[in-house]
Amino acid sequence: MTPSTFFLLNLALAFYNVGTIWAHEIDIFRTWALVDRHDFHRIQVAHWRKLPYWVFVPVGLGLAGSIGLLWYHPADVPNTMLWAALWTQLVAHISTAVFWGPLQAKLSRDERGSLSPYLAKILSTHWIRTALISAYALILLAAAMRVWR
Repeated sequence: MTPSTFFLLNLALAFYNVGTIWAHEIDIFRTWALVDRHDFHRIQVAHWRKLPYWVFVPVGLGLAGSIGLLWYHPADVPNTMLWAALWTQLVAHISTAVFWGPLQAKLSRDERGSLSPYLAKILSTHWIRTALISAYALILLAAAMRVWR
């Protein structure tokens, strides 16, 4: 696989992850706020069963790819762009582990369901994670535009 092909695969995966994070931002989490509290956890459990396939695996591959790009990338891509891209991912993942992940765990145990203050906190702050994942993809897009003028 050439460095250009590896880069393009990472770019495509980055925009796939942008699609999933925006789906959560503008639809999934906001729809949860409309669900009756008696059905809330059933819907949340169904959601969690799907996450490994359409979110966790692509996010993991995206992180691995962004690390790989530090060593294997087209010559025209500046290392500073690749480091900036990696840092946006690291900040997003670390923030998820220490902030949004625990909120999700608390939400999954909260009997108030859609009325939970944990969901309200997710709804009011998730835009930060959305922005970080989007920034990663945009940095790679800017790098691609340098390579393929």
